Amino acid sequence: MFFVVSKVFWTLVQPLTLVFLLLLAGWLLTLLGRRRLGLTAGGLGLILLAVASFTSLGTLLIAPLEDRFTRPVRLPDAVDTIVMLGGATDGTISTARQITELSDAGDRLTDTLQLALRYPDARILITGGSGRLVAEGESEAEIAARFFAGIGIAADRLLLEAASRNTDENAELTKAMLGEDPGTVVLVTSAFHMPRSIGLFRRVGIDVLPWPTDYRSAGSPSFAFELVNPVQNLETVGVAVKEWIGLAVYHWTGRIEEPFPAQVSN
Repeated sequence: MFFVVSKVFWTLVQPLTLVFLLLLAGWLLTLLGRRRLGLTAGGLGLILLAVASFTSLGTLLIAPLEDRFTRPVRLPDAVDTIVMLGGATDGTISTARQITELSDAGDRLTDTLQLALRYPDARILITGGSGRLVAEGESEAEIAARFFAGIGIAADRLLLEAASRNTDENAELTKAMLGEDPGTVVLVTSAFHMPRSIGLFRRVGIDVLPWPTDYRSAGSPSFAFELVNPVQNLETVGVAVKEWIGLAVYHWTGRIEEPFPAQVSN
């Protein structure tokens, strides 16, 4: 139920949906003779669209998330398991064409590969089913496994967890697979997603080394007009807002202990 509610809720409150709803409300109110109220709603929609698309608002929102955790200054001599969270592939295209089509978070796959080559004895646990409201096609774990097989990673190194549908389930099912003594575990996921992920893995009792990737900001941004790529700006706002809401909801529902998990040591 939590998964379904979260998907429906985000569909309604994501920035582009809010812009559409405000513009629609403005049009309907104008038709109903509430011209001033209609103009106000429409104007708010246009302002939201302009600020999200043509300024650095997105990087301002996402930078604190990305800077919360850093990669280890000194890597361990040995790693038992490299855990990669799903979300790095386009499931629909990958399933239809039987390839591994990378998404914007494709760095999760390439960084996991780098770690796998650095630690040839480490297991690679790929956790991810389908993040769609209606699951269809291959799981993220299966698609990622095809990528590693194509590179030449031995199949006996891969552990596939293909049932989870959100980060909470990623952590719980990973714990079930690794058992009570998981050893040294490196967690690979997008930098903006690392705080919530670390909080969830801490809750299930897995102390992981963070390996953030897929950065969307250069760090320490300032507010400015950004006119070159408005679509990317709007997307970054959406990603950041979703993650901040996710942190708040996961803390409020008791899924993570800290409202904004922080790095203990490096």
